Order: sequence, then structure tokens, then C-alpha cells
Amino acid sequence: MGNQVEKLTHLSYKEVPTADPTGVDRDDGPRIGVSYIFSNDDEDVEPQPPPQGPDGGGGGGDGLPDGGDGPPLPPPQPYDPRLHEVECSVFYRDECIYQKSFAPGSAALSTYTPENLLNKCRPGDLVEFVSQAQYPHWAVYVGNFQVVHLHRLEVSNSFLTDASQGRRGRVVNDLYRYKPLSPGAVVRNALAHVGAKERELSWRNSESFAAWCRYGKREFKIGGELRIGKQPYRLQIQLSAQRSHTLEFQSLEDLIMEKRRNDQIGRAAVLQELATHLHPAEPDEGDSDAARTTPPPGRPPAPGREDEAREAAVH
Repeated sequence: MGNQVEKLTHLSYKEVPTADPTGVDRDDGPRIGVSYIFSNDDEDVEPQPPPQGPDGGGGGGDGLPDGGDGPPLPPPQPYDPRLHEVECSVFYRDECIYQKSFAPGSAALSTYTPENLLNKCRPGDLVEFVSQAQYPHWAVYVGNFQVVHLHRLEVSNSFLTDASQGRRGRVVNDLYRYKPLSPGAVVRNALAHVGAKERELSWRNSESFAAWCRYGKREFKIGGELRIGKQPYRLQIQLSAQRSHTLEFQSLEDLIMEKRRNDQIGRAAVLQELATHLHPAEPDEGDSDAARTTPPPGRPPAPGREDEAREAAVH
């Protein structure tokens, strides 16, 4: 989340990435300094398999847990983005650079099985795998049924069906509004980093890595922006059709961490948290319908990738 003090993961100034190797984003000019406030990646939690019975099946075979003395297991619920995900927009100053909208008629957030998703992917596409109560996992489709993605502290080349880990997915080229690189450049960016791991990484999470591959913006990298006290990024969370609440951040990487945390805990928990801790006031007549704050100091930070890896290991 914004403004939190985070762990230094680079040992020396020489290890801090200061420019993109592809030379993109020249129009912004060179960055004189870099940030020394880093954090670990919010590594994705692997989905847990269903309970296995003695014969390898899920339970006693009659809809009951093993032993047959409990209530019937509920059927799996279909994933509905409108129930589990947070509708939001991201602004850099006055420019909208990201938008997730559930507007009527919008099919951009529809999800598909991994097998059906393959029919919709083209090289250079960004793919997002989603599941309830898990961090969304992003990947770059590179062709031949394969993706490149940051997972478990390593950039890997995997088959899309394996990378999905059973989750539903979708193509998300249109969420960020930056101008994309050519499909060939996106694929080259992704493949060039296969095998990079741990301290060689320049990204906090799978979303930042995949988005950097497609757009080449250094803002997606660890320390890609100099924090100098101002908070030019705004995460606008839609509370209802008429009301929203805005959080402010110093950098895009901090904002992405908060956005991903919201997706992981789910829409209901986010709305409850805002109601409990932030108390957005009803706008007066003639005022803007968006309440604005910086994240409160008592709010727990989004977990780092070491925390996520530890949680997955426990399970």
C-alpha cells in the first residue's frame, strides 16, 4: 500500500535498475536518482487441490466427506468477476492510465477455461488468471501454447495450461492505457528474462513484469520512479454507481501492490474495510462524488513475496 516503509532488496547502488535495456520511454528523460524503498513480490498463492479420499477421489464418492457422516459438500461456485473483483480506475495526475469497469455490455472481464483461452491468445497478449481469494496471476503469451511469467521468484516459460494452475483466465490488453510495444518486442522482452530469479529480478509481482514487457515503462520496475514526497497516482475505487473513494500513492508500483491486495481479499472485504477504517463522507450537493484519502497508517500492508511463499509452503 502507499507510503509504507519496505524492505531493501538490493545490496548496492550498482544493482538498482535505472533504465530499460530496450531503450523505451526516452521521452520522459533520464532519471537522476532512484528510490531506496523496496519491497518483495506479492507472490501468488497456489490454488489448493480438493480433499482426496483413500481412492484418490474427492471425499467418499457420494457427495459427503470421507466417512459419510457430514453434510453434503456444496457444489463449486462459478467465478463471477462482478462479485469478487473491485471496479477501479488508476490516474497519473489527471490522466487515466488503467480502468477495470463492469459497465453493462462490457465483455472485457469475461473469463475462460485455459483450453478455451488459448483460442483467443495472440503472441504479445497479456493474460490474467483469476480465482477467488487469490492474487491475480499475469503472464505474456509468446506463442506455441506458451507463456512467460514471473512466479516463485523466477521468470519461467510454461505452457499456458500449466501456468493457469486450473484457474480461469482472460486477455487483458486493454486494462492499461499506455501505448503498447509491437507484439514482437513484447515477446522478446519476455523471453529475454527467462531464468532470471531472486535478486536478478526488477519487478515486484507477475503483473508488473508482464505489463513492463508489453509497455516498456520503467514505472513498473522496482525503484523505477523517484519518490520525492508528492503523490501523483490515484486509485479510484468504485463503491457504487454514484460513489467512489480515492487513495493516493507516490509510485505506480505501490499502487499496483494495493490494487492486487484488493483483488486478493475480494470486493466485499474491500468495501467493509473502507466503511470501517476510512469512513468516506457523503458528498455535499455540488461537491465531487469521490472521497479522497491517503491509506491510513493503521492498515496492514500488502504481504511481500516472501510472506506469500511462506503461506503457500504452510498449505
